[in-house]
Amino acid sequence: MRSLIVVLTAAAVMTLVFWAYRENYRTQAELAEIRELQSEIGQLRENLGVLRAEWAYLNRPDRLRELADINFERLGLLPLEPRQFGGVSEVRYPAVALPPITEPVDTVALGEANE
Repeated sequence: MRSLIVVLTAAAVMTLVFWAYRENYRTQAELAEIRELQSEIGQLRENLGVLRAEWAYLNRPDRLRELADINFERLGLLPLEPRQFGGVSEVRYPAVALPPITEPVDTVALGEANE
């Protein structure tokens, strides 16, 4: 009987060692994937910073003004005048459409029922 317990214990230990070995390698693979993803995120953030800098460079007011002056007649642009700008009171905001009330609740009746 004692030898059976020793064999079962050895089998259980070997099973646990095999399981721990697999979990270790699975964990190492997941950590490597995480490092890879973090590296990719860093590269994408760096690329985004470069793109934002390029966008800011291309949208400089002096450059845009120069482009507008060069292409003024070809684009058929109108010169800017103060009367072309409106006031805040002239801005029309869209009306907010409220949903219809489908199940009204009488709060006065509810208050009286609790008393």
